[in-house]
Amino acid sequence: MKGVAVRAIIFANGTFTDAQQARDLLHADDVVIAVDGGTRHAWEAGVDPQLVIGDLDSLTEEEQERLTSSGAEISSFSPHKDRTDLELALLHAASQGADEMVILAALGGRLDQTIANLLLLTLPDLAGCHARIVQGAQTAFVIRDGALIEGQPGDTVSLIPLGGDAIGVTAEGMEWPLDDDTLRFGPARGVSNVLRAEQASVRVRQGLLLCVVTHHS
Repeated sequence: MKGVAVRAIIFANGTFTDAQQARDLLHADDVVIAVDGGTRHAWEAGVDPQLVIGDLDSLTEEEQERLTSSGAEISSFSPHKDRTDLELALLHAASQGADEMVILAALGGRLDQTIANLLLLTLPDLAGCHARIVQGAQTAFVIRDGALIEGQPGDTVSLIPLGGDAIGVTAEGMEWPLDDDTLRFGPARGVSNVLRAEQASVRVRQGLLLCVVTHHS
């Protein structure tokens, strides 16, 4: 709805080890989306998804019946598709006007899926949305122009160029500041910086940065 903030909590089907973290993140007015078998993660967190999306190959008939009984919308796709289930969920949330997405259980297990899920944050459809992957102490999101990094002094911040060099990178409030620098695609120069205060800022003139914050407290 135009003018109304829409926040989507998306349960992917990766490693899920902290149901309490999910419960702490959930708001009463969130749109809850489950990605196929991520439905079980939502249930473990004590919430019924409003939408389940994917090819449903990870859900039993009994689980699908439970979803139908709870009033969930089921958006089923053929397994022979060009997009992953999580990609479909992100595109759906974007099409519904979500301006914030919190993606849970998107990491772990298969390395290829973990990498692909992180790269989904670069989708052009998400450019106007604050989309982030949250897993335990780690939060990952993409910086297109600029962002504020929030945490505690001592938290680790890594800035990783995606798709090419990141040009004109300025990072303030960190142990190793950057001043209109270039972070080359490939080398690990931007890994393991450290917050000096509760907030830092990052700007990039050209390119994309994957920002990974590891909270230590």
